[in-house]
Amino acid sequence: MGKIVYWVHASADGFIDGPGGEFDWPVMGPELSAYSEALDKGVGTLLFGRPVWEMMVGFWPQAESITDDPHVAAFAPFWRATPKIVFSRSYPGDDWTSRVITGDLAEEVAALKARPDSGDLLLTGGATLAAALTELGLIDEYHIAVHPVVLGGGRRLFGAPEQRRHLRLVESRVLDGQVVVSHYRLASG
Repeated sequence: MGKIVYWVHASADGFIDGPGGEFDWPVMGPELSAYSEALDKGVGTLLFGRPVWEMMVGFWPQAESITDDPHVAAFAPFWRATPKIVFSRSYPGDDWTSRVITGDLAEEVAALKARPDSGDLLLTGGATLAAALTELGLIDEYHIAVHPVVLGGGRRLFGAPEQRRHLRLVESRVLDGQVVVSHYRLASG
């Protein structure tokens, strides 16, 4: 049975993007890149909400021709080779989308997690899908990279949850001398 792993970058004031949707502030140093690459091991499927998907599909298919960043060079082949599921009620899909899920979120995600050969499901970034999955208690692990920047607005890391979710800290460390990465698991009970 697979688990859902949520990997997200946040500002020190708790936003995942800036007031205008900008995502130009995360700095992927060698230690943070290595952490991200380690999360990819065991992942069988990538999960995206539509806004993040549209950003990803606009960059990763030809990423190496846009930048020579070492993190990009390491992640791009993995991104292209791994099945990708987009959650959207209206998105028709595209050449890079393995599947679009439009149905009942709890039912569809439970079925994905129950597949014995699927590996882990990695949700990268996003706010709406992550908030909905958090509300349903379906995210098993949270990996939150807090960057030393104050954005002053944007989409909140956890939105406005209707109910409290207890997390258990597994590990927290400073990477590249400036980014605090905390790994949490959903607490039972």
